[in-house]
Amino acid sequence: MVVPMKLKNYILFTLLAFFALTSSAQDDNAVTFELKVSKSKLGINERLRVDFMMNKDGDNFNPPDFQGFRVLMGPSQSISSAWINGVRSYSKTYSYTLAPTSQGKFNIKQATIDIEGKTYKSLAKQIVVGPAVDKPSDQMTVDDMADESLHLVAEVSKSKPFMNEAITVVYKLYVSPSISVSNYRPLDNPKYNNFWSQDIPITRLNAQNGTYKGKPFRYVILKRVVLYPQKSGKLEIEPLSLDVTVDVPTNKRDFFGGRIYSQTNKTVSAGKRTIDVKPLPAQGKPANFNGAVGNFDFKVTTSKNSLSATESLQAKVEVSGRGNLKLFKLPEPNLPSSLEVYEPEFDENVRTTLLGMQGKVANNYTIVPAYKGKYPIPSISFSYFNPKTGNYNTVNSEEILVNVLDGPSRGNPDSKGSVTGNKQSVEALSDQFSFIKLNTNLTAVGTNYFFGSTCFYLWWLLPLLLIPIAILIRKKRDDMTGDVEGNKIRRANRLARKYLSSAKKALGDKEAFYVAMEKGLHNYLKARLKIETSEFSKDKIKTLLTEKKVDDTTIDNFIRLLKNCEMARYSPFSEVQMQQDYDSASEVISYLDKQL
Repeated sequence: MVVPMKLKNYILFTLLAFFALTSSAQDDNAVTFELKVSKSKLGINERLRVDFMMNKDGDNFNPPDFQGFRVLMGPSQSISSAWINGVRSYSKTYSYTLAPTSQGKFNIKQATIDIEGKTYKSLAKQIVVGPAVDKPSDQMTVDDMADESLHLVAEVSKSKPFMNEAITVVYKLYVSPSISVSNYRPLDNPKYNNFWSQDIPITRLNAQNGTYKGKPFRYVILKRVVLYPQKSGKLEIEPLSLDVTVDVPTNKRDFFGGRIYSQTNKTVSAGKRTIDVKPLPAQGKPANFNGAVGNFDFKVTTSKNSLSATESLQAKVEVSGRGNLKLFKLPEPNLPSSLEVYEPEFDENVRTTLLGMQGKVANNYTIVPAYKGKYPIPSISFSYFNPKTGNYNTVNSEEILVNVLDGPSRGNPDSKGSVTGNKQSVEALSDQFSFIKLNTNLTAVGTNYFFGSTCFYLWWLLPLLLIPIAILIRKKRDDMTGDVEGNKIRRANRLARKYLSSAKKALGDKEAFYVAMEKGLHNYLKARLKIETSEFSKDKIKTLLTEKKVDDTTIDNFIRLLKNCEMARYSPFSEVQMQQDYDSASEVISYLDKQL
């Protein structure tokens, strides 16, 4: 039987269409489960939307832990189902809205779900979180009103200061009267690199009325800090970022007609600020200028002007006024060599306000004269730069004369100009041989008798003497073994000497000492807690020690030592202060080891 050509073509077309529909049906039956994110790179003040999508319904959905993010909303579930040309399309989505908790690279890990008796996993995706951006691009719709009603501003007192001149940064949170803030927490605290910084604590938050871009707002001061730039040029102040819980009014009303509020979280940032620091002028700079910037008074005083030899007096070198009082070295007096001078005791009475440091610093010298006479304390000069006038000023102290009334004389100069002591005349006695012994006890040269000698009796008594000594040593050892608390303290002291040995060797060399001490403190935590603390900020170290139940005083002392190590890179530190920091570090390590 012969089949017509047209019929052959029709049959072939029908078979091809059947196979195509079968293949399409098989593709439609394939299960898909995938992860989609709104963006792979975002700022710390932006939001991230994460969708887990599947083409068939499933059970036992298990999301990842979202490490590095905080879940603001979710999971919200949406289902889409439709019939198109007799083919059913189905889609189910679990959605989350996330806010990053810190900067860095984070992985959205796998999620799992059971579909038709099988377990399916989504692919992980990496998200990069960077610094805060000025204009967040993908905020939630519910935050549209909060975007216009909430602003964090960093107000800088001076944008072009001189080096070591005080500037103030005040962080204000502006809130529109139409919304309210119930809570906030910092996400990024600025580190103020290349600045000496001092926080001014705020004991109570007070809301005040003000304006922002010509509109009425309420504002509250969250943070105040005084900065002293330590280098010239353009320096950046890192942004402060906050996570704020906001109550936003909606168009809905409750049963009594009151407006219903919707609570959401918003991340706000103060943005970076650039400070153009001017260098101190080289023209007219005095030779003895030591970095003092401000407006100061200078004086040298003594506790007494008249005294007797071997008595002591106090000489005080004092600088007072307003400026960088903690960031320069006091001048030293040039005293006569015949006066014995001890290491000075540093006295500081400085408080920091929004205008900067003010108060006084002084070195107290103890002086002890050995001979009577009159000793001048020469005039001392102190130079500083006044940023208001733009000029250097030099202040000279008055010469002080110390009169030592009683005491031995230093002698008189002889014909050659050298000083000789008092001479005494020697008188001859009438009986010049009265001290010659007539009865002698002579022994032959080279005779050495052991029996009956001192050594003989010592060797004989030595075993008897060793018995009570051995008993005392044994008792002392037993007492030390039973003294558990004392052994812990001794081990802690040995531990402190181990980690601070390099710092002790570098006493007197500021940079080497504080680098060694900072390394020793970090090495102690690294060895004790089995973690790498060199990459931790002071806030993270404080949180870590708090979790280990270390008391607040020990934690504050440890953080203060770390701040001193950073501060020493930009400011002068006396050897007395270095010794105090070393002793404090030993004590802090001992306390830490005891509590850990």
